[in-house]
Amino acid sequence: MIIRWAEPSDEAAWRQLWAGFLGYYEMSLAPDITDFTWKRLMDPESPLKARLAFEGPEVLGFAIHQHHPSTWVMGDDCYLEDLFVSADARGKGVGRALLQDLADYARSQGWKRLYWNTEASNDVARKLYDSFTADDGHIRYRMTL
Repeated sequence: MIIRWAEPSDEAAWRQLWAGFLGYYEMSLAPDITDFTWKRLMDPESPLKARLAFEGPEVLGFAIHQHHPSTWVMGDDCYLEDLFVSADARGKGVGRALLQDLADYARSQGWKRLYWNTEASNDVARKLYDSFTADDGHIRYRMTL
């Protein structure tokens, strides 16, 4: 398995995974939102970035993240916004590898913390996440503006 930054030539493969991600959560987004997300992932000035996991030419999953300043540490935090592994690749260590890769990258950048959210009912993801760290007991609130 190879994990690397998303590149412009990965767009079709990423879009296929993104559709699987949205389907998994029973969500739909307007196509222009997906277009905008891809554009930001490719923009060197955007803090939103994606790491992709490959086995040969096949893309297995992604980790989309961004870093930002924090009031809680002397430095930046890294927020793992979206982690997804294709159905065929689940249970093969891809999610673990993507999360470890991002943690290693964040450390190499001097960022102080890596954090993420998941649904309380997502037992499979929580088993993986619990193997890295305990949940911090926070509940997320989201207000649409």
